[in-house]
Amino acid sequence: MDSQNTSQQTLLNAAIPIELSLIIPVFNEEEVVKIFISTVEDILIARNISFEFIFVNDGSKDNTYEVLKNLSIQNSKIKIINLSRNYGKEQALSAGLDFATGLAGVPIDCDLQDPPELIIEMYDKWKEGFDVVLAKRIDRSSDGLIKRRTSAAFYNLINTVSDIDIPNNVGDFRLIDRRVIDALKTYPEKTRFMKGIFASVGFKQTTVEYVRPARVAGTTSWNYFGLYKLAIEGFVSFTSIPLKMWSYVGAMVSIFSFVYGIYLVVKTTVLGADVPGYTSLMVVLLVMSGLILLSLGIIGEYISRIFIEVKQRPTYIVMDKIGFGD
Repeated sequence: MDSQNTSQQTLLNAAIPIELSLIIPVFNEEEVVKIFISTVEDILIARNISFEFIFVNDGSKDNTYEVLKNLSIQNSKIKIINLSRNYGKEQALSAGLDFATGLAGVPIDCDLQDPPELIIEMYDKWKEGFDVVLAKRIDRSSDGLIKRRTSAAFYNLINTVSDIDIPNNVGDFRLIDRRVIDALKTYPEKTRFMKGIFASVGFKQTTVEYVRPARVAGTTSWNYFGLYKLAIEGFVSFTSIPLKMWSYVGAMVSIFSFVYGIYLVVKTTVLGADVPGYTSLMVVLLVMSGLILLSLGIIGEYISRIFIEVKQRPTYIVMDKIGFGD
């Protein structure tokens, strides 16, 4: 009888669709994953929401993967994608989206700075008919002044020059409908700026606001160099203005040079030749050399992306996975 009841329960669970796939990229998070799982489960089970955890181990150097494997033995909701090395959060997030089976997905960090209780509010908005529910930070006082200013400047600039509007103070934490996930999976690029890709797909959107708390444990792996690289990726991926602007810069410099050349010819014809100035010559050489090197650097950023894309290497490689039934 017990065996029969177990079989019936298994069939019943299989018949119930998973509503939410929680997509959690992790890198050296052994101290916090257990707290995260316990906290999220209490919140979602209380609302009777069916869900799955999809942890993407992005080449962790600590015991994150071993901790997750042990937890998955006791909890069938835990699924693990173990990448072959550290690919970066954007690629790890893409892997999680590729393997998500839920009717909606929620990319979320496991340090609990993305408040799990906000998932309920986003879930309710989704049930109202929204395809994308963004989580927007309304207080960034926990960030340093430099980070706040540079972040605001980046979004103001990229939204000015880009064809899409990337919302400020909105990270990867959001709820996205299955239709949106399927659309995201059609994006073939290898170098990824997920905030821009999320914004580019469109669909019906709304926003919920929150104040981001401090980490519950561990330390962040983000640094200013990583943020700088991500900012460059955003510009190169979603606007060609840096390339186009050099046509205008070149045209203005050419016009100025032509006018100045006429001036020198007239001056020499009327007043005669004078001794050329060393200072003015060096200034012109340094300015023009700087402009040339800067333009080559910008062009090089775009060419490097072309080089990466034409090689068609995989976005990520899965070393092994747990909990997916194969």
